[in-house]
Amino acid sequence: MQKIIDAVNKHRQLILDTEKFVWNNPETGYKEFKTSAYMEEQFKKLGYEIIKSNDITGFYTRIDTGRPGPELLVFAELDSIICPTHKDADKTTGAVHSCGHNAQCASIVGVAAALKEQGIIDGLSGAIRICLVPAEELLEIEYRSELKKQGKIKYIGGKCEYLYRGFFDGVDLAFIVHTTGGKFGAPKGNVGCVVKKIIYKGVAAHAGGSPWYGKNALYAANCGINAVNAIRETFKDGDQIRVHPIITHGGDMVNAIPSTVALESYVRGANFKAITETNKKVNQALIGAALSIGANVELIDLPGYAPLLNNEGLLKVAKETFTALFPNDEYEENPNMIGGSTDMGDLSSIMPVMHPYAAGAIGVAHGNDYYIADPESACIKSAAWQVAMIINLLSNNAEKAKEIVKNYKPLFNSKQDYLSYIDSLECSGDRIIYNEDGTATIKL
Repeated sequence: MQKIIDAVNKHRQLILDTEKFVWNNPETGYKEFKTSAYMEEQFKKLGYEIIKSNDITGFYTRIDTGRPGPELLVFAELDSIICPTHKDADKTTGAVHSCGHNAQCASIVGVAAALKEQGIIDGLSGAIRICLVPAEELLEIEYRSELKKQGKIKYIGGKCEYLYRGFFDGVDLAFIVHTTGGKFGAPKGNVGCVVKKIIYKGVAAHAGGSPWYGKNALYAANCGINAVNAIRETFKDGDQIRVHPIITHGGDMVNAIPSTVALESYVRGANFKAITETNKKVNQALIGAALSIGANVELIDLPGYAPLLNNEGLLKVAKETFTALFPNDEYEENPNMIGGSTDMGDLSSIMPVMHPYAAGAIGVAHGNDYYIADPESACIKSAAWQVAMIINLLSNNAEKAKEIVKNYKPLFNSKQDYLSYIDSLECSGDRIIYNEDGTATIKL
């Protein structure tokens, strides 16, 4: 184990410099141009061949051990969130890495550098794929929807887009290490979600002189939010449902009845059945609100992220590796699914994956007080842990990796089966037709 720690520590300054560069240059999903270019440069300096798409950010590289065996995929995420009130947020975009992805980028550089050190991968079987992936944070839905319309992407999440493009073809199992304000460890998994864009359509009129000629889209939106709130007691506790809309456009000017009001929301849940059933209830509530005002509503449902179930075999490897590497540090196992969503869930639907956490952050995740306070844990120790897990999985003829792959029972039989299923979740269009006879036809 000391050999691994020494291999990572040899590149300590590179790791810490990477953390600072990415922190100082936050970019949101599919816009990580500076970050992606910087990471490409570091990997090329280390002697890696880069495989990337010509039209979106990110890349991967592949290390073949020369011996047959499973292929292990290891990730870092390039994108930031938006939190304009953070003291280090970009003054123009509001982007900031209060998600910890800067530490991921730093640690993965450490992994890549350590794997180049003499003797580190000797005796391993199979292959290692290291991927710097864009657009994990599920935000700026309007921007990503426009990219979809232009044909630049098919999926709004980076890992699902890479999966669709074939960037993970041949991969057998995967992991990514995120950063937390707590201890090193791992939960059972993460909830999944459907993404919603909600557009209420009314009729504009002078707000002071003749409001009776209008149909107020803002009032319809308010009724819709209240209607969703009114059905929350029907959400089952075990399904871990969360619905949290925001208004992204509330009207055009104060002296006109708003004719168009736009919202974005997720419907989160612990499994696909819970998500889809709740989404139908939410749509019914939103449509009923429009109907009560005499307005219309366009609902655009997009596949967000699948629920993530961390593979038990990989979790066992993570714990035993960490304990051997850092015997004096505490490791925390969480038997529950946590309420955030990640596109690692997409991969967990077709292959064994794991999403554990490294200590080192403080503050509230996605909040204005979050940052990496302990880069030693978040970056250096994380890199060493990841290298040790790679070795643990692929040593001894890749015995542990093979066993995990053999015992895995996928939710979907193939990549195409999974993509076909999430494509079926996509739906859009106006949901009310007002008939001439005074009735209305709705589409849930």
